[in-house]
Amino acid sequence: MGFSKDNLKGFVLALLSSGFIGASFIIKKKGLRRAAAASGVRAGYGGYSYLLEPLWWLGFITMIVGEIANFVAYAFAPAVLVTPLGALSIIVSAVLAHFILKERLHRLGVLGCVMCIAGSIIIVIHAPKEHSITSVLEIWSMATQPAFLLYVGSVVVLVFILVFHFAPQCGHTNVLVFTGICSLMGSLSVMSVKALGTALKLTFEGKNQLIYPETWFFMLVVATCVITQMNYLNKALDTFNTAVVSPIYYVMFTTLAIIASVIMFKWREWRIRET
Repeated sequence: MGFSKDNLKGFVLALLSSGFIGASFIIKKKGLRRAAAASGVRAGYGGYSYLLEPLWWLGFITMIVGEIANFVAYAFAPAVLVTPLGALSIIVSAVLAHFILKERLHRLGVLGCVMCIAGSIIIVIHAPKEHSITSVLEIWSMATQPAFLLYVGSVVVLVFILVFHFAPQCGHTNVLVFTGICSLMGSLSVMSVKALGTALKLTFEGKNQLIYPETWFFMLVVATCVITQMNYLNKALDTFNTAVVSPIYYVMFTTLAIIASVIMFKWREWRIRET
């Protein structure tokens, strides 16, 4: 694969995306700390005063900028170049947390970061070919197949158990509880974002997908999942070290997103391989 001008643009955008997303974790955590100091109620214990904290909003906007840069990077460079660079956000957040938040990054944390990058590269190398989708109804048919509906039902049940049983009991002592909720909801948001993004792309190309109620349903799912993710990610960041939360969240989120993708798109990808 030659390193063309478009590849260079995608490479730079992917690097910027990782920088923005990694930095957003640190900025938001500083905002959470400042809000907790002002109100006396931490986000990890149900406080929402961070919504009035400009620094937290700066971190939130920084994350949005990073996600937009990552999305645009795929328009210039292939996924095999862009996707592995996403793991660099973990390194950025871990290093910044070490120097700015004074959260020590021990040898095990360094090993975890290295394993995240290595795992991402292996996953991308062995990723199947992407099938071009011509309508949001095509995604809807895959999202309503029994296997994926079973996955969605399992995720919803697990989230309810984590939220109402484990979160009150051990959410503040076990980092897997809050990050687990974020990751489970994130796996559903990825599938919905893909559907919504495809619908918007086709609409801009002249094939209006906004006339289908399925498009608006996917938009509702995206909003619900993102709000839930942000709420519990704030709780995780407020309770545990960023250098711990970031790698664990990245690994769990990526793993569950891959599982959801395999379940939802497996038949289509097998047909591609057969042809």
